[in-house]
Amino acid sequence: MKITAALVKELRDLTGAGMMDCKKALQENEGDIQKSIDWLRKQGIAKSAKKSSRIAAEGLSRVKVSGNKACLVEINSETDFVAQNDQFLDVLDKTVDAVLNSNPANMDEALNINVDGVTINDLLVDATATIGEKISFRRFEIVEKNDDEIFGTYMHMGGKISACVVLKGTSEEVAKDMAMQVASMSPLYVSRKEMPQDVIEHERSVQQGLVENDESLKDKPEKILKGIVEGRLSKYLQDIALVDQVFFKDQDIKCGQYLKENNSSVVKFVRYAVGEGMEKREENFAEEVAKQMGK
Repeated sequence: MKITAALVKELRDLTGAGMMDCKKALQENEGDIQKSIDWLRKQGIAKSAKKSSRIAAEGLSRVKVSGNKACLVEINSETDFVAQNDQFLDVLDKTVDAVLNSNPANMDEALNINVDGVTINDLLVDATATIGEKISFRRFEIVEKNDDEIFGTYMHMGGKISACVVLKGTSEEVAKDMAMQVASMSPLYVSRKEMPQDVIEHERSVQQGLVENDESLKDKPEKILKGIVEGRLSKYLQDIALVDQVFFKDQDIKCGQYLKENNSSVVKFVRYAVGEGMEKREENFAEEVAKQMGK
């Protein structure tokens, strides 16, 4: 498989590793991104990544609550400047309101929701034509809660990141704190109990490879090496589990303790970071990479 400059850039964006290291990783793994990430991590070159995603595309997200329903949407633009355009913001607000009220089952249904005599799709087409950039409705999620539960929501930087948390408890302050925690610390699960076993085993194998490739650990007994692997694994799992994360308002306690002290527990959460998993157009950078690679 030909290792292109764009593929090298994608791997570099995901791992923070150097260009030549990324190129070698891709060559070793026949261009497979996920295997290349693991290869770099096992070599101690890439930083541990919680998600194989990039935040590159522009736009904004929104989260809105009505009764026992909450809705998150993300609408993308080609540039950050356009995301501040009044027409773009109007489309964003109308979209989240319409989706929240209509409860569509999928994106096709969402795009065909009627808003003031036109569909959401019509709004997007009109905005694209008027603004001169492609405006697209990327995703939405509807979150429901029971009567004895409460929502906590938070939007960061005007909607670059939006979070919604469902909490068992009666404190709106605690719910808001948990939404801010989710937005800022990007957990993947509420607790370790939710984590699929294959996720845990995959990370264990990565840490095992990292230890095996560490020259400073070559002479350590197997029992010590196993302890190092399990210790690093535990730290990784702590970082991606909400209740095990350090509470952002008090570095001396974990979120689980804060929740327990307030007779609360997190049922579920949703976090949107605008553009995650999408690629921003950076042709000039790709050309620069190609030049440095001698293409």
